[in-house]
Amino acid sequence: MRVLLVEDNELLGDGLVTALKQEGYAVDWLRSGTTALNMPFTEAFDLIILDLGLPGIDGMGLLKDWRSRKLLTPVLILTARDSLDARVEGLDGGADDFLTKPFERAELMARLRSILRRSHQVDHIDSKIVFGDITLDTASHDVTYKKQIINLSRMEFSLLYSLIEKPGKVFTRDQLQQALYSWEDDVSSNTLEVYIHNLRKKFYPELIKTMRGIGYVAEKIVIEDQDL
Repeated sequence: MRVLLVEDNELLGDGLVTALKQEGYAVDWLRSGTTALNMPFTEAFDLIILDLGLPGIDGMGLLKDWRSRKLLTPVLILTARDSLDARVEGLDGGADDFLTKPFERAELMARLRSILRRSHQVDHIDSKIVFGDITLDTASHDVTYKKQIINLSRMEFSLLYSLIEKPGKVFTRDQLQQALYSWEDDVSSNTLEVYIHNLRKKFYPELIKTMRGIGYVAEKIVIEDQDL
């Protein structure tokens, strides 16, 4: 899951990047509205966290521009403006949620999970994604297969989420790498394939299908009734 953070406060931005990475998100951080204007159209993000009081172009101007250009990426506004008018303007302008500074980390993460649940077509139960015999909990980061706990690294968890959250969708290698890594990450050439191999080994080989020359897709195993 990849997040674009647009926040000019260095202390807050640094804390948010650390917290989001600890929760398994890949985070890219921009500090002005000007640099963020076209970024959601050039790279793929699952969610945008947007401050309103930005240098260059303010957050509301960014949001209105993005929505006018049909950007569908969910946006969570962070702001010190706590008036009703500010919240109404943000939501009417195309924000998916609104969080007033200061805020607790737990509430921010809960709001992000809620936005992601609403924005994707997948079988969610509270904070859980159910994919066949696999259950992935985005709140606790617990993953079970046939009711047994499966230990995953942060990257394995993020890759599994990206694939089973959109079952049947074929992802190119570049798309998966964009979902897993931020600009600052050092990515070796075969890292993605190593994670895919690990997931197949920890669950079952058919979990992730290779589409030669195209990419990868998570497909459920269909068990057909057989006459005995």
